[in-house]
Amino acid sequence: MPINCTDDTSPLSSDIKCAAEVLRRGGLIAYPTDTVWGIGCDASNTEAVERVYRLKARSDAKALITLVADEAMLEATVDDIPEAARQIVAVATSPVTIVYDRPHALAPNLRAADGSAAVRITSESFSHGLCKALGRAIVSTSANISGRPTPQCFDEIDEHILQGVDYVAQAGRQGHCTKPSSVIKVDSHGRITIIRP
Repeated sequence: MPINCTDDTSPLSSDIKCAAEVLRRGGLIAYPTDTVWGIGCDASNTEAVERVYRLKARSDAKALITLVADEAMLEATVDDIPEAARQIVAVATSPVTIVYDRPHALAPNLRAADGSAAVRITSESFSHGLCKALGRAIVSTSANISGRPTPQCFDEIDEHILQGVDYVAQAGRQGHCTKPSSVIKVDSHGRITIIRP
């Protein structure tokens, strides 16, 4: 069934509305985030998550990052948020992803072998609005085939990825060039491990 993306408010609102509808139907999208362009899906949909792994030709032993819109959505996604994690996020000057010990409301295949999951709060306009529109966490993994360089701009995304998703966002195609987030594991006891600086 075709998706009606018409929205009289703004092109960004229309773009977000269309992408959110694709996610609700179990589809995949390519979209700009607060870091690099990502492949996204509803983080609670096991089948959609599996499609992401297949599209990237990535082992499902390697967990994927998810995005949330704010602290309230983070609290709805993670059972226990250590104070150390809150402090890291509060003082971070660039995007930082935290690996939490006790996630919930996420597809089982999003979790690492130890049961943890990586979650980041995004303030970038499209990804933030998309999380709000969907009302829950969204997968955000770099828009590349596993083992190949991470595209930092839209123009660097492999055609295989663009053809493999159900919707490609209009936002962020010009001038959206950046780098992946830092990744820090904070366990339930507040112990900190830097995974990616």
